[in-house]
Amino acid sequence: MAKHKRSINNRRPKPKPRRSNAPPLLAPLEIPRSKPPIEYGKPFTLLEDQSKTTFEFKTGTWVPYSMTIAECRRQSFQVNELPQKVNRMTRYEVRLPLGE
Repeated sequence: MAKHKRSINNRRPKPKPRRSNAPPLLAPLEIPRSKPPIEYGKPFTLLEDQSKTTFEFKTGTWVPYSMTIAECRRQSFQVNELPQKVNRMTRYEVRLPLGE
């Protein structure tokens, strides 16, 4: 069988014309000041059921908590959902900011 030569394209790309005028100078950008880091207290655990009622563990029993998880987030508490569920209720780790 005859072997076919493959055509190889060795063409170099055409050089792009350079701009003769320099780009306009930009005004220096203002660096936004970052907020100071927030310090949080010790974490406590909340449970949230399907009707969005929250419970806190106090003295060996689950008692109703005054705020929902959404309200805790609006108050800038640190809220982390924990992977384990307890009786079809979602567990959350909540931390209150210090100094307020």
